[in-house]
Amino acid sequence: MLRGILYGATAAAIWGGMYVVSDVVLMVIPPFTLLLLRLILGALSLSVFIISKSPQSLTRTFWLMCIGVGVVGYGISLGAQFVGTDLSTALNGAVVTSATPAFVVIFAVIILRERLTWQRLASVMLATVGVLVIIDLSQVDFSSETFVGNIFLAIAAMTWGLYSVLVRYVNGKYPKIDTLYITLIAFLGGFLLVIPASIHELSRTSIALSDFTVPIILGILFLGVVSTAVAFWLWNTAFTLLDASTASVLFFVQPISGALLGWIFLGQSLTPQIGLGGLLIALGVGLSIQSEQHTISDTQSTEYS
Repeated sequence: MLRGILYGATAAAIWGGMYVVSDVVLMVIPPFTLLLLRLILGALSLSVFIISKSPQSLTRTFWLMCIGVGVVGYGISLGAQFVGTDLSTALNGAVVTSATPAFVVIFAVIILRERLTWQRLASVMLATVGVLVIIDLSQVDFSSETFVGNIFLAIAAMTWGLYSVLVRYVNGKYPKIDTLYITLIAFLGGFLLVIPASIHELSRTSIALSDFTVPIILGILFLGVVSTAVAFWLWNTAFTLLDASTASVLFFVQPISGALLGWIFLGQSLTPQIGLGGLLIALGVGLSIQSEQHTISDTQSTEYS
């Protein structure tokens, strides 16, 4: 269980710092093209690790399931997040996508038949309140001008919740297959939607080779190798080691990581709101871990009875 918590929290921490890098790189490369580069680099990175492993027999059904998972997660969800943020605001995106763990819990109950306990509900609610405390809600804009963008952000939150649960579902069907394969093949599903979007984007935007400075190249490598290959594999593996409801709360490590990295690298201040929000998130994560431990204990008791 500890490994699953560590993996999920590390993935979320990486994504929390990803936005600092993305802000710089997106000044040169449009969003869907950057997402395509991330998926390409992510696929190449995971391929290197897979080559070093013993080959596994993958059925056609497994391939199709993983591609479908990738369409949902890397195609629809990440694409909707880009479009939503563009049509709305980054702050709106932070607020709306904080609903992601709640969607994970819902889909975990429907698809995985996980038990919906008061502890799991309370953990998600506590952590969600923590995020809302950290964010300056006075700056959130839910006017008619951002309505369409907010709808896309809601779709992004819902589909990322569905994607995360589907990863655990596929692992449950094929428990002997390494999560590296699930993650890599899912990238192929993302390509199905991201490649056409990138082609359309590039037909309207020009990128000069001179724009690819050393900081931009290093930023692309970080986003592709670390925040895509490494972080997605860690996140997916966490969902194979923990109940989806427990793993979902680790998503809330993102704003804490973002705030700390902003303080370290950008000189941003750590306010009392960030401290209070971080405490609520930590309490929510702790409650979720306690729920996981109770589930394991109940399972063991059933096996020995």
